[in-house]
Amino acid sequence: MTANSAPEHIQVLCIDDDEIVLRTLTRLLKSQQISVLTHSDPHAALQQLETIRFDVIICDMRMPDMDGAEFFAQALKISPDSQRILLTGFADFDETIAAVNKGKIHTYVQKPWQNELLLRNINEGIEKCQLKAHNKQLEQQIKTQNNQLKALNSNLEHRVEKRTQQIRKVLKQLEIANQHEKHEHRATFELLYNFINANPYIDGMQARNIANTCKQLALALQLSEKQVEMAEMAGYLAQIGLLAMEPALYKTPIHALSEQQRKLFYTHPSTAQLMLMPATHLHDVSDAIYHQFEHYNGNGLPKGLKGSDIPLAAMILAVARDFWQVVEQLKSSNDNNYTAALAQLQLYNGTYYHPKIIAALTQCNIQCASEQQLGSMKIITAQQLQPGMQLGHALRSHTGILLLPKGHVFGNKSIEKLQQLEAKKPSPFRIMIKMS
Repeated sequence: MTANSAPEHIQVLCIDDDEIVLRTLTRLLKSQQISVLTHSDPHAALQQLETIRFDVIICDMRMPDMDGAEFFAQALKISPDSQRILLTGFADFDETIAAVNKGKIHTYVQKPWQNELLLRNINEGIEKCQLKAHNKQLEQQIKTQNNQLKALNSNLEHRVEKRTQQIRKVLKQLEIANQHEKHEHRATFELLYNFINANPYIDGMQARNIANTCKQLALALQLSEKQVEMAEMAGYLAQIGLLAMEPALYKTPIHALSEQQRKLFYTHPSTAQLMLMPATHLHDVSDAIYHQFEHYNGNGLPKGLKGSDIPLAAMILAVARDFWQVVEQLKSSNDNNYTAALAQLQLYNGTYYHPKIIAALTQCNIQCASEQQLGSMKIITAQQLQPGMQLGHALRSHTGILLLPKGHVFGNKSIEKLQQLEAKKPSPFRIMIKMS
């Protein structure tokens, strides 16, 4: 038998130095269609345990070379799952106690035995052993499935981490550099918004419109200054999770995506939560983005939260986001698309949306943000630098080495040096320039 092959299976092993006893046991068990193997030599029986799996082992207490207690003590090491039954006489009480302690026997039957009692103990032992083997098999299957699931999750996390590594690195550096300004959120979210605005496939103007409406709704609901700020930030960063996805998923209208693509699209809030994790002071913003597709009636994503269990900023974001999505859809077919968009959202008042937020939307004077100026920075390459430009954030190499500090004013020499370094890089620098 090879090391990897499964051992042969026989239900019962009998050991007794009396051949008459062995023949009697064999006839009894075979009459019940129970497979049996017998040995008069306990040493040979122990060798047999190495190659054959037995459900039940029956051994006599008194044998010349090795008593039952010693045999079971050794058998326990070789086949611990086998059920152990000791055959003993009336005068073997002390030896029986030794077998219980030393060989861990499960039960003992006195000689001469009653066939019905012995068969009942044997059948119970077979059932217990097989149940234990089945449980082990199930545990192994569960362990294998858990390992497979862990590998799949690890692969998914690796892919998301790889796609978002640059953003998380910038966030971490910003967190360390501005630890004493933890509650000064503006610089952090403007930096993140620059990543959205620099992506050619994501509409930065749409993000501005959503953010502006989130702010108006929060003010109409008479929320605190901090809550107003958090709602506005959530509007600006609602789409940041899309940066880790293929452009085809968000260039295509949601209704035109396949079912599998839609499922993947709706994971972008979870990806955003992962991206924003290092920025602990943006926890409320991250929470709002994560729950933005929850519905007021509890039929939304990802948790199916209902009513007041949904973060208020998330419900505000959902109304602002869907309002501007409808406005965009109606742009070419309706001159009064703001009124039409409001009417469409009112159809879902109390189901998708909180009634108080829809009421607040009717009170707001919604305007397109095209005339607004958000940015304090813009992203350019070294080839676009001009003398006099001021660095909005410290510039580092791909290995994290500081090249230029925040606030550096570019001159001809520093521009020339950066352009030389950029020519050696596989991709251009992304330089944050402070706008005047």
